[in-house]
Amino acid sequence: MKKLVLLFLVNILASFFFLLHAQSNFTGWLATFNTFKTGKKTSIHADVQLRSTGEIRQIQTFLIRSGLNVHLNKHLTVTAGYAFISNKRTINTVNGFAPEHRVWEQLLANHKLKNLFISHRFRLEQRFIAKSIVINNELESDGSLYANRFRYFIRNILPFKNEPAFKKGLFAALQNEVFLNIGNSSAVNNEVFDQNRLYLAIGYRLNAGFDLEGGYMNQYINGRNKAFTNNHILQLAWYMRL
Repeated sequence: MKKLVLLFLVNILASFFFLLHAQSNFTGWLATFNTFKTGKKTSIHADVQLRSTGEIRQIQTFLIRSGLNVHLNKHLTVTAGYAFISNKRTINTVNGFAPEHRVWEQLLANHKLKNLFISHRFRLEQRFIAKSIVINNELESDGSLYANRFRYFIRNILPFKNEPAFKKGLFAALQNEVFLNIGNSSAVNNEVFDQNRLYLAIGYRLNAGFDLEGGYMNQYINGRNKAFTNNHILQLAWYMRL
């Protein structure tokens, strides 16, 4: 536990350091994260996200992700699934959307520390990223590039009320996620480090199955040729567990 807390603090400090060396943008994200129970030990994961370009002018990214959860016990869940992502790209002033297909696997571990609810997520992604070319002044896909990525995510929920079981009320959320390229990094940025996302939010739990949440995310991206980008993101999210 001490090692995981230390890793979390290092990620936060690194994020603040990187702010000094990156181009900045202001964007907005809308997201819904859903879990639908299908059996005693199984459920379906589904999340949908819309992300804007700078200054919230246009849609930058559309993401839809699904997966099958197997609940090993009340603390451990394994998942395998598929995601489709459509990203806006610009080549020689020509704009268009390029697809990315992902296969992903993850382990989710939950535990409680006094009044703090903590989740650790370890995710592997096999990415098939479209190669984009310009044909007749339009962006077209010409095959794909393959890359592997590892993601570690820690999320902490602190209810404003000190109750044994948190079923309703206000809460604060603090999370961080680091992304590492672990294979074929030439398809992305030629680096191991891909990006980091630090997020702070205030939410309200309507009941055991529904949360509403709004907050600020700092996304630090390591692009090609050391083109660092720092996105200041306003995120609104809905969590549903049925």
